[in-house]
Amino acid sequence: MAEVLIPISFFLAVFGVFYLYLSTRNKERLALIDKGADASIFVSGKKRTLTVWKALFLNLALLLMGIGTGIFISGLLTMFGMDPDISQPGAITFMAGLGLLTGFNMSKNLDKE
Repeated sequence: MAEVLIPISFFLAVFGVFYLYLSTRNKERLALIDKGADASIFVSGKKRTLTVWKALFLNLALLLMGIGTGIFISGLLTMFGMDPDISQPGAITFMAGLGLLTGFNMSKNLDKE
C-alpha cells in the first residue's frame, strides 16, 4: 500500500506547488490590471528569461567540459605515477570549479547585452 501512496503524494505535492504558483500569479496580475497598471509589465520579462536559459546552458556546458578535462588530467597524473586516490577527485573538482568560474564570467557578459 505504501508503494502506491508515495508516487501519488509526490504527484499531488508537485501539482499543488504549480497550482499555487499559477493561481497566485494570476490573482496578482488581475489586481494590477484592476488598479490600472500597464499590461506591458507582464511582457518585459520575456527577454530576461531567454538570457537566464542561455546562462544556464552555458554554465552546464562549461561544467561538463571541466569535468571531462578533469578526468583526462587525472588520467595523465595517474599515468605519471601520482596516487589515483588523490589525483582523480582533485583534478575533477578543480577543473569543474574552473569551468563554473569561467561560466560565471561569461554569464556576466551575457547579462550586459
